[in-house]
Order: sequence, then structure tokens, then C-alpha cells
Amino acid sequence: MIRAGIIGGAGYTGGELIRLLLRHPECNISYIYSRSQAGRKIEEIHTDLLGDTELKFSNSLSWEIDLLYLCLEHGKSAQFITDHEIPDSIKIIDLSRDFRLSSRETRQFCYGLPELNREDIRTADNIANPGCFAAALQLGIMPLARNKLLNGDLHISGITGATGAGRNPSDTTHFSWRSSNISLYKAFEHQHLKEVNKSIFQLHEQWKGSIRFLPFRGSFSRGILAALYTKSDASLEKIKKLYLDYYRPHPFVFLSDKNPDVKMAVNTNKCLLHLEKHEDTLLIVSVIDNLIKGASGQAVQNMNLMFGLSEKAGLELKASVF
Repeated sequence: MIRAGIIGGAGYTGGELIRLLLRHPECNISYIYSRSQAGRKIEEIHTDLLGDTELKFSNSLSWEIDLLYLCLEHGKSAQFITDHEIPDSIKIIDLSRDFRLSSRETRQFCYGLPELNREDIRTADNIANPGCFAAALQLGIMPLARNKLLNGDLHISGITGATGAGRNPSDTTHFSWRSSNISLYKAFEHQHLKEVNKSIFQLHEQWKGSIRFLPFRGSFSRGILAALYTKSDASLEKIKKLYLDYYRPHPFVFLSDKNPDVKMAVNTNKCLLHLEKHEDTLLIVSVIDNLIKGASGQAVQNMNLMFGLSEKAGLELKASVF
């Protein structure tokens, strides 16, 4: 049985991780560390867990664990590792952006997108979990990059739910502002683009194009829908076969004949992809749950690979369209 510690479990991704691990057949939560919530019951913060656990937030650390999840704000994971002498025997999965582009300190981090780096993840001691938009975009284009069919610029529009901005309220997350509203943010400059570019070049070093990404804030709680398009001379039948062949070994990515909506993926670890050809333009629709496949579910998937478990352990979740 894997003994897991969680650092910073009061936010949305921490709460989702707790829910998943409480139901995981091969993992026990040893403690959930939070200075701000120490002593409080988990159910007081994550109210849907009422009756599921007697765990409380703790302000003490123990290294008698096998795995440490870091669910901290960006910038604080690297500081936590600097401030604490974590034994090398403890594996780490970091859900912040601190180690996605490069490793720091004395630990080397593997980029934790299983559909890209599965075999490296199996032998890694430390994982940098991908960003939510980054996961949706990369899963949409990796088969093209692998087969050297991503030749021109890539244009993307994507929309994300309010939980993507974190639990702490801000001007753009309050219900009165977000409800019945939509807004564009970080046009062409979203921080996850660096991850996407790095993965494309890992698969296709000669790619010379640019990514032009317009991210939107949506008036819903969770989920991401991204529409990607690029020029392509290949037939739709050829492209579909490449996608099916690429993702056949991967249990959470599915090609959908139906143009997917967000509710088809919410509350699951799935990525749903839909392909269309419009004259010389290829359209790819990619849908995920930003808190599961885009964060905590992906982290559990990485844990399963690191410890030699079934990749699907604890993640056979069902969506509901209602």
C-alpha cells in the first residue's frame, strides 16, 4: 500500500486529489499538511467529503511515506523543497508549474504527461504534473507532431471553467462577474504555451510554426474545451488512423465521432478528441476536466505508473450529462 502525504490540500486540486485517493485501492493518505487549516476536519473545507473521512489538516510533517504530493501555489513548491530535507527515497509529484520546464535544486523532474513520457514516468522519482490547458492542447496535437504532419502555424481557441483560476477569489472569479459572462485573457501569451512548444519539439524538432492561442474564461465551474486548427494536405481518414494508432495504448484518450461538449468529460480522467476536415484545414476539438485530467487525476495516473500499478487504478470515473 502506497503511503502518501499531501502538502497544501485546501485548494481545488488538493480537494480533488483527496477525493481520488480516498477511493484508491492501493493508496492511503498519511497526512494532509496545511498551515492555514491545521486542526480542522477535511470536511469543513471540502464539504462534499462529509462522512467519507475523519482526516484533519495537520501542521506537522513526517517522512515515513512513499510519495509526497505538492499542491501548492506556483513558486511555493520549489521553496518547500529548498526548505525541507526530503529523503531521496520519497517520490514527489508536483502540481504547480515550478518544474515543468526545467529541474531545479538537487532533484530531477520528469514531465508527467503519460501519453508523451509514459516509460520515463515509470522509472522517475519526481514528476512535474502538466498544466490543465497544456494537457488539453498537447493531447490534441501530439499525433500530428509525432508523424511530422504539424507543418504550419497552429491556431487555438480554448475556454476553461472558473476552478482553473484556483480557490482564492479574485475580480474575475466572483459569481456575480463570472455568471452569464465570458472574457478573453492572456491572448497569445498564456503560460502553458511554453509546455506545449517543448513537447512539440520533443516529437518534431524541425517544426517551424507558431502557436496562436486565445484562452477564454467561461461561465461554468469546471472543464476545458479547446478548438485547434491548422493547414493539412492529409486526408481525414489518414489523420484519424494516426490518432487511433497513437492513443491505442493509452486508456484515457478517446476519438469521438460526435463533436464533444464539456459535460462528456467532466468528472472523468478522459480526454475526448474530435477531428474534422474543412477543405485544407484540419480541426481538432479537445475536451478534458481541468481538475482531473488537467490536474489531480493526471497526478494519480502518474502515481500508478511510478509504482507499477494499473494506469487506471482509482480513475474509472463516470461523467454525467445532467
